[in-house]
Amino acid sequence: MSQTIAQIAKALDAQAVGDLEISVTSAAEPASAGADQIALAMSSKYAEGLAQGSARAALLWEGADWQAYGLEAAIFVTRPRLAMAGLSKAFDPGPEIAPGIHPSSLVDPSAQIAPGAAIGPFTVIGRDVVVGPNARIASHVTIAEGARIGADALILAHSHIGAGVIVGDRLICQPGAKIGADGFSFVTPETSTVEEARASLGKTNEIHEQSWVRIHSLGSVEIGDDVEIGANSCIDRGSVRATSVGHGTKLDNLVHVAHNVQVGRDCLLCAGVGVAGSSKIGDRVVLAGQVGVSDNVFIGDDVVTGGGTQIFTNVPSGRVIWGSPAVKMDQQIDLNKSVRRLPRLFAQVAELRETVTRLTQKGGTE
Repeated sequence: MSQTIAQIAKALDAQAVGDLEISVTSAAEPASAGADQIALAMSSKYAEGLAQGSARAALLWEGADWQAYGLEAAIFVTRPRLAMAGLSKAFDPGPEIAPGIHPSSLVDPSAQIAPGAAIGPFTVIGRDVVVGPNARIASHVTIAEGARIGADALILAHSHIGAGVIVGDRLICQPGAKIGADGFSFVTPETSTVEEARASLGKTNEIHEQSWVRIHSLGSVEIGDDVEIGANSCIDRGSVRATSVGHGTKLDNLVHVAHNVQVGRDCLLCAGVGVAGSSKIGDRVVLAGQVGVSDNVFIGDDVVTGGGTQIFTNVPSGRVIWGSPAVKMDQQIDLNKSVRRLPRLFAQVAELRETVTRLTQKGGTE
């Protein structure tokens, strides 16, 4: 997938100088870049590597003296990570999925497969499934009855789309993701010890044997456009209404979204996040790695969390939080500083206690 410097600059909407017809096949770090690669030196701290590599062209920071580094062409960028998004897209060929329906796949006769769709080997597509135009479905994927897959979707190997699940256009479903499994919802015939402990904040009545009765999941999952689901992530179907994920939201690997949860638009849920049942998450919320959200919690728009945060109560819009339990991030930083001071404080208290004891004993002998 060779690209000229002119083509790359156009894709990035960036200024380019020098020989714009130079062709490159991939990107590389400056020190290891070959003559057929474009070097990534979008900050001056990476400039030293240009002399060690053999790149003829590079992505540079604005104002860089490109000719001083022996380059024949350069592209100037102002926002490096945004430039990386465009550059990586230009060089990513995507997975190899042959056009049409592979002979080893099993497609129910009632399924509607739109023109341009590609279905890989050993894939099973159930009754009344609708697969949109140009959708690509890799090998060993299961799409259960009544599911609807939007246009230009990409569903990778060993993923499962449950019955009645609706996913929008341009979904990216990484390997092993499971959308539409039953929710984890159980009840006991009598009041359970869990309910007693929660109502009393820890106190329970006499412990007695209990058996769990399953609450079946009658709802489905609805996913908007331009959503990405990470590898081995799970989104459970709702108990009655659908679990939902809004347009543009991205889920990292190993994320769990439980039954009845509503996730807004353009959210980021990073690796290891778990959102318990019936919680509602607003738009543009960022949940960092290993964040936990308790059930029936509301998180407002534009909330940002630090890694490992545990959210047990509602969070107002626009708040930046951290810790367990979650508090404002600046408050948690102060708490952490106070905890680090505790050993010194204990030593000072012990010293004061020893001094008081000594003075008391001395006063008693006089």
